[in-house]
Amino acid sequence: MGKPFHIQGQTISAGEHAQVALNIYKLPTHTLIEIPVFIFNGKEDGPTVLFLAGMHGDEINGIEVVRSLIMREDVKKLRRGCVVAIPLINIVSFLYGTRDLPDGRDLNRCFPGSKNGSLGSRIAHDLMETIIPQIDFGIDFHTGGAKISNYPQIRCVFSDSKNQVLARIFGAPLVLNAPFRDNTLRQSASKLGKKILVFEGGESHRFDPYSVEEGLNGCLRVLNKFRMIPQGAPKNKTVFLGKTTWVRAKSSGLFHAFKKYGSKVRKDEKIGMICDPYGDVEHELYAPAKGYIVGLNNQPVVNQGDALVHIGTE
Repeated sequence: MGKPFHIQGQTISAGEHAQVALNIYKLPTHTLIEIPVFIFNGKEDGPTVLFLAGMHGDEINGIEVVRSLIMREDVKKLRRGCVVAIPLINIVSFLYGTRDLPDGRDLNRCFPGSKNGSLGSRIAHDLMETIIPQIDFGIDFHTGGAKISNYPQIRCVFSDSKNQVLARIFGAPLVLNAPFRDNTLRQSASKLGKKILVFEGGESHRFDPYSVEEGLNGCLRVLNKFRMIPQGAPKNKTVFLGKTTWVRAKSSGLFHAFKKYGSKVRKDEKIGMICDPYGDVEHELYAPAKGYIVGLNNQPVVNQGDALVHIGTE
């Protein structure tokens, strides 16, 4: 028999599913904001897995991944274990269409949070106190920054063998070694012994169908591996990249990329060019090492020093 899941005074028993609110937050207009949490509890005992998206309000692809996941009948009728799904944790920033909260804070730098702190700090606190202690591991879905497209990838700590195992099960095309950053969900959860992997895919404010597909397929592989659903998704070839580096603009001008994100490149291969609007100057860009393009700047007008091409090496 599966174990019950407890949240905000409610109990979701084995074989049940429910939608509850993480908490209720009041805006300056006295508008009340609730963050929906979807709990799908299987009849048999198994792992409790968190799928969370919308940490930043402009990261649409992850929201679509989790939305697609909770619509599935096999997830609604889990065989075993428990799925905790939060399609949109940062509703306020989503309404504004911004990365940060109205006070300028990044929600993913507010952890572990405080009961009496800022809005972001209170959301972080409620997540850490209410949900994280009950899970076994989770996936936090993100998207590339403004005008940066990230090829579908999992970011985790390679020195943690359990992180690597979970990353292989998820099966994203690329896996990057990413040390913890201070005051993030991933770091704070790790202090409680909970493994959180970060999925990155696509560009902010834009749907990237391939990233959404890879994100959803990764979720299905995870659930199938732990026998929570009967069928997963086809396996991917996964490449582990231990180091990454950015190729930056040598000058200001118009950026032309010669490679698509996800492409494999050779050391010293020409990967782009910067020219000025008047046809006087052209600067060619070359790959500093053999590897894969894990991220690509889509902005045509760039300034000297801007990050243009993110390359990961095995």
